[in-house]
Amino acid sequence: MPLRSLAARAAVVLALLFVSVTARAAEFIDSAGRRVMLPDQIARIMPAGPASAVFVYVLVPAKLIGWPLPLSRAQRALIPAKYARLPVVGQLGGLYPTATADDVIRRHPDLIVGYGTISPPTVALADRIQQQTHTPYILLDGSIQLMPQMLRQWSPILGAGDHGLAVASYAFHAIGALRGQLLITSPNDRPLVYYGRGPDGLETALPGSAEASVIEQAGVINVAGGLGRDGLTRVTPGQIIGWNPQIIVAEQRSFYNALLRSPQWRGLSAVRSKKVYLAPADPFGWIGDPPGVNRAIGMYWLSSLFYPDLYQQDLGGVAREFYQLYYGVQLTDRQLQALLRPAIGNAGQSQQLANVPLLGAEPPPMPNIPPGTGAAAPPAGGRGGQRGAAPPPLPMPKLPDSP
Repeated sequence: MPLRSLAARAAVVLALLFVSVTARAAEFIDSAGRRVMLPDQIARIMPAGPASAVFVYVLVPAKLIGWPLPLSRAQRALIPAKYARLPVVGQLGGLYPTATADDVIRRHPDLIVGYGTISPPTVALADRIQQQTHTPYILLDGSIQLMPQMLRQWSPILGAGDHGLAVASYAFHAIGALRGQLLITSPNDRPLVYYGRGPDGLETALPGSAEASVIEQAGVINVAGGLGRDGLTRVTPGQIIGWNPQIIVAEQRSFYNALLRSPQWRGLSAVRSKKVYLAPADPFGWIGDPPGVNRAIGMYWLSSLFYPDLYQQDLGGVAREFYQLYYGVQLTDRQLQALLRPAIGNAGQSQQLANVPLLGAEPPPMPNIPPGTGAAAPPAGGRGGQRGAAPPPLPMPKLPDSP
């Protein structure tokens, strides 16, 4: 056989090999600036922690291989059974990791997703696990401001299709709704708010922390702001009484009940005016727990509590829409009432069936999104059918292809 023919055949083989390799994998840059080679086909995704699990579940539930922590009975009741039954795979990050590189190898995921705060320890962990397991591990910025961008950019990579675009659009408009209110609300009219965490409510989130980010996004005054920034801190009943917040949001029902019943709290302005609210927690929290994309509905909810005279909406319709779109579940009337009754209190009596600012203010553009490319807010009504049968996604502004 002539040498030229052999060389030509070798060139063809090399070209086919190159095409095969490039078809199977592509390089992407994650939020930490890491270059990660991803397989073309991603069928099994392991979350690094609770917020990562929610991110994956909301976009591509069929690709989630398991939950980092066991789900409670209340959580399982608001997640379709086939996903509620997924195994516990442990969490790779956090203060108390329960999964190791060996667990990753044993479960053979195609991809590991870490959604949350980007820090040197999280980057080091991702690099180490990726090196030990040869499994691509991407880090996504979990800040509130970048929530729509992360959803929009990674939806096609994970294979979420039109559903992913609708999820991203919902988050975009949830943030825009709050920003629009801040344009028409004087800083002097923003309420004093205390966010009480834990069974006794004596743990609170400081400004700059992931746990306080939704409340902070609303532009209200965190009464604990003078104690510092970032993270959580313990306070005393005397400090809360001294701050005398106008609104109190309780993370857990025990503190919520104590505020309503204990003489200790009777003199607080929030208690006297019946502006004490319990943050919905199932299947995932509206403020945090975990601090993931589940917080999108929290911005609609808090806007109705903090600025009831400016922005009135049907929270029942908003909740039905959110739970169908994000969790693939249709809320029954009983489930809806259980979520909203302690979450809105007397505020629910003045709500109107509207989902637009009463003063007609337009929300300002999102970061890195050209002005004038906004779209109508998502409808407030419920949606029938399964998650895959959702209507076409709402339009989203064009975003860059990588974080």
